[in-house]
Amino acid sequence: MGDIVRVIRRDLVERVPLVDEILVVDSNSIDATAERAREAGARVVAQNQVLSHLPPLTGKGEALWKGLAASRGDIVVFVDADLLDFGAHFVSGLVGPLLVDSDISFVKATYERPFTGEDGVVRRAGGGRVTELVARPLINMFWPELAGFAQPLGGEYAARREVLEQVPFVTEYGVEFGLLVDLLQLVGLDAMAQVDLGSRTHTHQSMSALGRMAGQIMLTAWSRLERQGRVMAAQGPGHTMLQFGIDGADLVDVAVAERPPLASLVQEEDVA
Repeated sequence: MGDIVRVIRRDLVERVPLVDEILVVDSNSIDATAERAREAGARVVAQNQVLSHLPPLTGKGEALWKGLAASRGDIVVFVDADLLDFGAHFVSGLVGPLLVDSDISFVKATYERPFTGEDGVVRRAGGGRVTELVARPLINMFWPELAGFAQPLGGEYAARREVLEQVPFVTEYGVEFGLLVDLLQLVGLDAMAQVDLGSRTHTHQSMSALGRMAGQIMLTAWSRLERQGRVMAAQGPGHTMLQFGIDGADLVDVAVAERPPLASLVQEEDVA
């Protein structure tokens, strides 16, 4: 995280004044993430201290939603904190279409995702396993307009604040999937763009963790299909999953919560 902040500050704050604010959301970390980010020049906010009157939730989407609430810019760029080969183009490339075309509301990154196995061998285009096994089939089956987004679950994207504040955020790993579907319905495909940022190397999660992620994405997809009136069921899908490993079986909860559009909170406070 510290290296990412330093690159942005050096190249996009000091050399070329493109970025006005670098914000890091400390999602209840127990290591030195917050301290290192501050030392590198970022503004760090504790997740549970943003909109602290609301009951705290967990997950990646919660951190993104709180980050949106705490940030100030008219254009917001999200970048995952576990990138190993970060360059300033990850930010400038995403911002570019929004600056030159007022009709664009959302920009998603695409890139090659190599996979480094336990043997240390780098396999080109071997990353993004949940994308290929879960997200891409769901998108092609139910939202084929979005099939052209090569990395639908990628964590690097930018959008206009006024648009992001009008859509809900799934609090777990379904957040990127939910945003794509909800933004398609809100602004339409013509207002959504994609930029090629080259290659993205990041840390890899275990197979059991990917299984839990897949479950969260499937529940996110189900909620969108139900909300759009495309599925009807007397009983919703279950949110517990039995996983098996070398140490036995484990029953895990893959339920996802959802934060409302930020604009709705502002309206409620104005009325109150």
